[in-house]
Amino acid sequence: MATSSVSKGCFVFKPDFKKRKISVPIEDYFNNEELDSEDSKLRYETYRLLWQRMKSETEQLQEELNENLFDNLVDFLQKSHSEFQKNSRNWGSQMKLREIPTAALILGVNVTDHDVIFRSLTETLQNNVTPYVVSLQAKDCPDVKHFLQKFTSQLMDCCVDRNSKEVKSDNTLKNTNYSMDSLSSWYSTVTQKTGPKMPSKKRPASSHWQSPPVVLILKSMESFSTRVLQDFITISSHHLHEFPLILIFGIATSPVIIHRLLPHSVSSLLCIELFQSLSCKEHLTVVLDKLLLTPQFPFKFNKKALQVLTNIFLYHDFSIQNFIKGIKLSLLEHFYSQPLSVLCCDLSEAKKRVNAFSVSQCESIRRLPSFRRYVENQPLEKQVALLTNETFLKEKTQSLLEDLHVYHINYFLVLRCLHNFTSSLPKYPLGRQIRELHCTCLEKKIWDSEEYASALQLLRMLAKDELISILQQCIEVLNSSTEEQLGNTTQKIKDFLTQFQNLDADNKEEEDACGSQPKGLQKTDLYHLQKSLLEMKELRRTTKKPTKFEMLRENVMNFIDNLVRDYLLPPESQPLHEVVYFSAANTLREHLNAAPRIALHTALNNPYYYLKNEALKSEEGCIPNTAPDICIAYKLHLECSRLINLVDWAEAFATVVTAAEKMDANSTVSEEMSEVIHARFIRAVSELELLGFIKPTKQKTDHVARLTWGGC
Repeated sequence: MATSSVSKGCFVFKPDFKKRKISVPIEDYFNNEELDSEDSKLRYETYRLLWQRMKSETEQLQEELNENLFDNLVDFLQKSHSEFQKNSRNWGSQMKLREIPTAALILGVNVTDHDVIFRSLTETLQNNVTPYVVSLQAKDCPDVKHFLQKFTSQLMDCCVDRNSKEVKSDNTLKNTNYSMDSLSSWYSTVTQKTGPKMPSKKRPASSHWQSPPVVLILKSMESFSTRVLQDFITISSHHLHEFPLILIFGIATSPVIIHRLLPHSVSSLLCIELFQSLSCKEHLTVVLDKLLLTPQFPFKFNKKALQVLTNIFLYHDFSIQNFIKGIKLSLLEHFYSQPLSVLCCDLSEAKKRVNAFSVSQCESIRRLPSFRRYVENQPLEKQVALLTNETFLKEKTQSLLEDLHVYHINYFLVLRCLHNFTSSLPKYPLGRQIRELHCTCLEKKIWDSEEYASALQLLRMLAKDELISILQQCIEVLNSSTEEQLGNTTQKIKDFLTQFQNLDADNKEEEDACGSQPKGLQKTDLYHLQKSLLEMKELRRTTKKPTKFEMLRENVMNFIDNLVRDYLLPPESQPLHEVVYFSAANTLREHLNAAPRIALHTALNNPYYYLKNEALKSEEGCIPNTAPDICIAYKLHLECSRLINLVDWAEAFATVVTAAEKMDANSTVSEEMSEVIHARFIRAVSELELLGFIKPTKQKTDHVARLTWGGC
C-alpha cells in the first residue's frame, strides 16, 4: 500500500546543554509600554517587599487563629492515647478499647482552605504528638484495598528513618500484603526497634511514649464511600489493642453527616468529640483588620475594588486563601499600571524617592486628578510654582504624602470608634461589620447619608451603662495606636467617663433630698395632692428640663459627630490618593470572576482582541479570510438555525479559506487542496464540539445541532 509518510520510527534527540533558554528577569515584565516609565525595576522591588510583609503577616495571623483549635486537638489526642496505654495492660477492658478515639473537625464550606489547615495540623501533630500522621483523600480510596494500600504506604513513608537499613527491609510490606494484621505486626516491630526515639525531629511531648499513636486524617469525610468507611472502621476496631489508631474527620457541612454515612453499629465503635474552627466571616474580619484597616501597610482599596473581593468571598467560595490571592493580584496590578506606585511604601522611603524624581515623574504627579484639584484651590503664586518649579513641587509632594499618612492614622482610629458605637444598634443602620462601615465612608461623606442620621438619633437614646462601656472601648482603641494623633481626643473621652461616674454621686444626693419631702405632703388632703401632681405633670410637659445625664449624653454625641466630620472624609478628597489606592475594579473582576462564555465568544468572533494582529481586523459582520479556522467556522455557525447542514457549512468554509489563499473563485480547486481544506474544516468542527457549541444529532445524519444562542 502506498503511504504518504516518509518513514515511521522512534528517534531520540539528546539535549544540547550549550543552548539554553535565556531567562528574562521578572522585573522586566513591569516595562509597561503604555506608561513609558523608567523605574520598572524599583516598582517591582517595592511590590515584592510589600507583598512579603503582607504575606508574613497573614501567615502569622493564620497560625494565631488556629493555635487554640490545634491545642485542643493535641490535648484530646494525648488524653486518648494515655487512656489507651492504661487499658492496654488490662485485657478485661477489651470492649471499651474497641472504641476508636475520633475528632470531628468542623471546618466550614470553604473547602479550598482546608489543605492549608490540614498541612499545619499535620506539622503540629508531628512536632507534639506522634510522627505517625497520615492524610487521605476520597479520590485515592475507591475501595478498602486501595484505602489500606494508601494508608500503609504513607504511614511507612512518614515514620521511617530513611538512613536506617533495618527499617528499609520492612518496606517489602508495601509490595506483598495490605491488611490490618500486617500493619499491626509492622507497627509493633518498628516501635520495638526505634523505642521512644522519634526520627528526624525533636518531639518532647511524646518522647515518653513507647508506642506513639497513629493519627489518620480523612479530608472531606463527605466524599468518602460509605462502604469503605464502614469496613475500615470495623476492621480497625478489632485491632485497636495492638494498633493505637486515632481518627480525625474533616467535615465541611455538619457533624450529622457522620450518622448519615455510618449506621449505629459502626458509629458506636467511635468515641467522637467535636471541634469547631473559626468561621469564615470572622476570619475575613480579622484579615481585613490586619491588612487593610491599618496604616501599617500603605496599599489600600477603593470601595468598588474592595466590594469585588468581598462579594466573591461572600457569594462564591468563602475562601480566605482566594481572598488573599485577590489582594496579591490587586497589589501586582497597582504597581504595574500606576507609574507613581513607586511611592506606595513607607513614608520615610517615599520622601527619599521624591527627591530623586525625574522631570517626567514630576509631570506624572501634575497629571494626577487629585493633584490638579489641589492646585486649583491654591493661590495664583503657588499654582505657578507647583506647575513650573520642580524643587517646590517635590517639597510639596513630600508634605502631601505626610498628610496622607496622618489622614490614614486618624481615619482608622475614628472608624473603629464609630463602629463601636453603631455595631450594636437595632437593625444596624451603618452595618454590623466594620467593612460595611468602611465601604460607606470610602464612597461618600457618611454624615450626609440618611443611615448616619438614623444611627445618631438612636445613639442619643443610649443608656448610661451602654454609653460608658462604648467609651471605654474607644479609649482602648485610641491607646492601641503607637502614634499619637487626634490631639486631646483621648483625654476628652476620659473626662466624659469621669463625669458619668460623678453622676452617680449627684443622683444619690438628689434622692436623699427628695426623701425628706413626703413628710410635709402627708398633711395635705388627697384632692389637693392630685391637683398639684397634675399641675406638675402639665408643667413638665410644656417646659421639660433635660437631666444632667441627658445633657452629658448630648455632649458626647456632638463630640463624636465632630470627630466623624473632621476625620472620616472619603479618600478622594486627599491629594495624591491615587498613589496608594487601587481602583481598577473592572480589571479585578475580569481576572477573579471571569465569564468563560463571553471570553470564548470574544476570542472566536474577534480574534484581533487577543492576537493583536493587524491582518485580523475586519468590519463588524464580516468574516476575515485570514482568521484561524475555528474562528471562521464559529462565525459561519452563528448564521445558521438550530440544525446545521455539514455540507453547506463545509462549502461556506471552503469559500472563505480559498479567499484567504487569494484564489480565483471561478478556478477549480485541486484535489489535494480540497482534502487539506476538508481536514481543516473537520478539525475546526471538532474543536467547536469540544467547546460545547455543537453536538451530533440523530434527527438528520448529515446535520449537527447548535447548542448556544444569542450574541455570547
